[in-house]
Formats: sequence, C-alpha cells, structure tokens
Amino acid sequence: MHFENTLEFAQSLDKTDALNTYRQQFHYPQVQGKDVIYFTGNSLGLQPKNAQSYVDEVMRDWAALAVEGHFYAEKPWWDYHERLAAPLAKVVGAKTKEVSVMNTLTVNLHLLMVSFYRPTQKRFKILCEEKAFPSDQYMLQSQVRFHGFDTKEAIVEVKKRDGEHAWRTEDILAKIEELGDELALILIGGVNYYNGQVFDMQKITQAGKKTGAFVGWDLAHAVGNVALDLHDWNVDFAAWCSYKYMNSGPGNASGIYVHERYLDKKDIPRFEGWWGTKKDTRFLMKPEFEPMPNADAWQLSNAPILSVAPYLASLQLFEEVGMAKLLGKQKVLTAYLEFILNEVDKEVDSSFEIITPKERGCQLSVFLHGEGKPLFDYLMKQGVITDWREPNVIRLAPAPFYCSFEDMYRFGTILKEGILSK
Repeated sequence: MHFENTLEFAQSLDKTDALNTYRQQFHYPQVQGKDVIYFTGNSLGLQPKNAQSYVDEVMRDWAALAVEGHFYAEKPWWDYHERLAAPLAKVVGAKTKEVSVMNTLTVNLHLLMVSFYRPTQKRFKILCEEKAFPSDQYMLQSQVRFHGFDTKEAIVEVKKRDGEHAWRTEDILAKIEELGDELALILIGGVNYYNGQVFDMQKITQAGKKTGAFVGWDLAHAVGNVALDLHDWNVDFAAWCSYKYMNSGPGNASGIYVHERYLDKKDIPRFEGWWGTKKDTRFLMKPEFEPMPNADAWQLSNAPILSVAPYLASLQLFEEVGMAKLLGKQKVLTAYLEFILNEVDKEVDSSFEIITPKERGCQLSVFLHGEGKPLFDYLMKQGVITDWREPNVIRLAPAPFYCSFEDMYRFGTILKEGILSK
C-alpha cells in the first residue's frame, strides 16, 4: 500500500477500517482534555466498557446470593472460568480442553514446570533467549536450583549476534542441535518484550521435540497480538497473562495451554488442588485426586471470579471480531506507524532505528539516537502514552482494537515537535 503522511490520508484509512467503531468500546485516559494516543497495550490494555457490567453482575450476585452464588448465580461461580476456554482456544490455536484460566503468569509457569521440567543427570539443560523477561529468568533459576543443578551450567541462553538487535532462527536451531540429549526444556518468550520480535515458534518447537525435550512458550506478549496455532505446532505447554493485549485489567488471571496428550492422566507429575479434581466428585471430599479430563486438572483453588469477569468481558469482543480481522488491521496499522517514523526521521536531525525485525506483532521498538528521556517526557505530557526502556528506546504498540490511523499521524506530528522544540 502507498502511504501518505497527511491527516486526510490517515482519516481515509480510518473510514474504510471495519474495526474502527470498536474504539468506542474502550475507556481512554485524557491529557489536556483529549483522549490519549495509547501505545502501551503491551503493558496494560485499555478497559473495555463492557467490563464494568460483568464485574457488577458478580457483585450483585454476591450481595443477593452470598455463598449460593457458586451454584445459582446467572453465571455460577463454580464453573465460571470454563466460559473462557472456548474463546481463548480460538485465540491461541488450541482445542477447548487444552486451555484453562487460573492464577497469574509466573505462578502458572512454575506449576507447569513441575510437569515439564523433569531433569536427570544427563538431560537437565534449559534453553531460553538472552535477557529473557526478568520474571522468567528468576523462575528458571529457582527451578534449576530447586532440582539441585548449577544455573550457570543448566541454563543456556541463545544470544544475538554482535551488532544485531534480533535473534536468528538458525542460531536457535543450531543451539538446540548442539545440546541434543542434554536438553530437557525449551522455554522462550514467543514475542520478545524488548524488541518485539516474534520467534518462529513452529520451527523451534519441532526442533526441540526432535531432541526429546519438552517445549513451552511464555506468550505474555503474543496472545491477542500474533497468530498462534499451539496444538498443531505440537507445543507441550504455554502460559500467558491476560492484561496486555487481552485487556482484562491489571494483574488479572493468567491462561494456560497443555497439549491433549497430557490430559486425563493421574500419573503425570503435577502439583494438585481440589479445583483440579473431577467436578462430579469434587464435593464428596474424597481423599484421592481424580484429575479433570482437561487443562483444568492444573487448577488448584476455585477461580478468582472478580478477576476472571473482566477477562470474559474482553473475550466477548475477541469473539465478535475474530483474530483474522484483528491481525489484518494490525499489519497495516503497524506498517503505517513505521512509515510515519521514517518520514519524521527524514525531517529532523535525530536518527531513528527500528530494532524490531519484520517478524513482529504490533510492537515497534525504536532507538532514538541523539535523544534522551526528555523526549519521552514531552510525549507523555502531550498525551502520547508510550514506554521508555534504557538507554534510549521507546516501545510503541498500536493495538488494533483501539488505536487508529489518525493516532499514528498525530503521533508523528507530536514526535517531530518534541525533537524540534529542544
């Protein structure tokens, strides 16, 4: 598509955007009396307006029914989380029985590691990306120490080549082959939080499975942002948070995926709790654990309903739109943002360097050479909500549900003003 850096062109794209009306279904913070340009859906998505009614319904049922809400609420609480499985399965490319909602992301990764990191004296190494998100690093290190291994020996990081900002798939595949039967687990962020790179999850999973390793993915920055096909890719397990592109609210419940081959098994290593046991015998309080025949077997306690309710509200929007349409808009919207950045770069003394490769979702990470934190501060004061990472990188994530093409144009004008006003 031929782009133009004009307000009229941006508005023309919005007029033909079939998803443009969904902007009206989200709440926007305001700066100087105007809706912000919101680029931080990769940290916390905007609040869907329908979320309030879902939470209010739970509060009303709690007030009117108290404990009986577990069974007699309009959406009974004891199986409330099950309503999320089918729409989530469509988002991640899984079977409904392979998906569940519980806990928070790092808690779920730890629980899944119980099942899928089973090191032996020979096969004990974990492969991850260099400088993974800190929570993943801490989680992996603590798991390795728990099993009695040296983190420096057990955790293998795939590094980027000198002078490059993205990982090469061939380097990851070569490292997998090199580790061979010493490799117990691959656990990588499907989309890197810093540079926005989408890893080739299918190829990496295939290579890992070929060596006999388990393969899991931290999909915090991937779910709701990129195309996923976890079941057909033969991924063993995955987990994700729901408050970024899924718009469920701060710190809300996490999702998990477990491939069907591990379901309905009593002998799989797993930390267990009573919400993971079969529904029809759960309240008989039997001493023996009988796992649910789906991913709910990894549940420990009853779901935090007030946390899950906004997630269900957001998933209603995903059901209406579908991932194909979201990803179609995302591709054009992100390309237009890239075009705007390049146009501004031609008109100012600073030099922008987009370090996100072409394998991307909606995030662009941009080195602002010659600029510092004052430019970020200027953008924020002008109502451009973005994210700063040291030393001089801003992360821009134009989420297709609520970002417009006019937002991209307006951002370009504000960015240019901020640089020229120094």
